[in-house]
Amino acid sequence: MLIDLTEDILQDLVNQNNKVVVQYSASWCGNCRIMKPKFKKLATENETITFVLVDAENSPESRKLANVSNLPTFATFVNGELVNQTQTNKAEVLAELVAEISVN
Repeated sequence: MLIDLTEDILQDLVNQNNKVVVQYSASWCGNCRIMKPKFKKLATENETITFVLVDAENSPESRKLANVSNLPTFATFVNGELVNQTQTNKAEVLAELVAEISVN
């Protein structure tokens, strides 16, 4: 499942879903735009994980959940807790991050 967050409610989604992967991005961020299709592709390949796109500029509370300081940031949550995060523009790094929680 892929959710494009339009409200600052990431905490609710993290609490309601066992496994969540978040892409924090911004409209001005070139690497964010490059990674978005790769993120969406992973969402179609991992049906047991909830994938969420967060506009970091418009979602300050959501941003705090992973202490986001650079974009794009990708974060994984399991059972409501932050498990891991990374700032990357490499698809293989993102795939490894998703793989970490897909086996649990």
